Amino acid sequence: MSKPNMSRLHNAIDLLGKLVAFDTTSKNSNLGLIHFVRDYLAEYGIESILIHDETGQKANLLATIGPKGVPGIALSGHTDVVPALETTWESPAFELTERDGKLYGRGAADMKGFSACALAMIPELVKRDLEIPFHLCLSYDEEVGCIGVGSMVDHLAAMDTPPRLAVIGEPTNMKVINGQKGKYSMRVGVTGTAGHSSFAPNHVNAIEYASRAINLIAEKAREFEENGPFDEDFTVPHSTMLTTTISGGTATNVTPEYCEFTFEIRHLPEHDAEAVIAGLQATIMDTLDAEMKAKADDTGFSFEKIFSYPGMGDCTDAEAFSYVSNIIPEISGKVSYGSEGGVFEKQGNIPSIICGPGSIRQAHKPNEFIEISQIEECLEFLDALTNQAIAA
Repeated sequence: MSKPNMSRLHNAIDLLGKLVAFDTTSKNSNLGLIHFVRDYLAEYGIESILIHDETGQKANLLATIGPKGVPGIALSGHTDVVPALETTWESPAFELTERDGKLYGRGAADMKGFSACALAMIPELVKRDLEIPFHLCLSYDEEVGCIGVGSMVDHLAAMDTPPRLAVIGEPTNMKVINGQKGKYSMRVGVTGTAGHSSFAPNHVNAIEYASRAINLIAEKAREFEENGPFDEDFTVPHSTMLTTTISGGTATNVTPEYCEFTFEIRHLPEHDAEAVIAGLQATIMDTLDAEMKAKADDTGFSFEKIFSYPGMGDCTDAEAFSYVSNIIPEISGKVSYGSEGGVFEKQGNIPSIICGPGSIRQAHKPNEFIEISQIEECLEFLDALTNQAIAA
């Protein structure tokens, strides 16, 4: 890969500064950033499709550069970021700051760095005689469960010629990742009966029944650890399951009437998380819920799905993977954290890999940064990728 020219690098850093300046914490609208990108692309004659959420306050952006009627490559990045409320930030979180070869700011690594690099390539892409198109895909609400990208993936899949490969630009230090776990998150409500704690045997203790359900979750986690399924390419080679939050009770002398907890399963791509959840729920209802209702009719368990996203499988045998392997031949394995890659693959039938600038170790932390050298590597990669797409 050839080194990027300095004007392209400066353009990428300038664009990253503009993207970071938008506070796109998931609780906020992302329309300021989306409209900025739309207007930037319009300067180069590129039309954008905006796919809004139900509120109209958030949107995905989809733009195609290159010929129509042939399958191309999707370059995917999410626009939202996690909160930057920590008091240990050494510079403003939403103002890109350079120190010692690093660019600091919320989202610099996760994952506005990739989006900035893709946008920095636009002035050159529009001048090239591309043989296949590139689809720029910017989504909303990835950080809260990959909620937004689905409508954009549906749009891509409905094209006469959907993309043949998606590159998910999550921070991997520009290593190629060929698999990720999926996630299924649940909220459980447990309703008991309240009363003076001195008469505890006459009441239904919501916290105690919640704890028994939590023990079932822990037993299921141990089962995965002992019996699999396994995939040794993952750092944690099996699915995991755990309780993540809990609240309940009103006072030390009152039998708890209500308890609520959340739990998750992070599962291997081939592991049927929905079946696991359904089995666990059936066990709880047949045993604990039935026992509670035998004591008081209005007691029991309720279940609510918070969100889920699928795992991403190995696409290295897909024909289009050669576009990536010709540039980066080494495969660096699979990751336990989530990305939108599984949605592209499972929902859109678009083979996907994860590869982007920066380190996941910097994500979701104060003083998040991306090294300028990583911006350079990403630009080299995108340049080499587009060179393969130039008509002979």
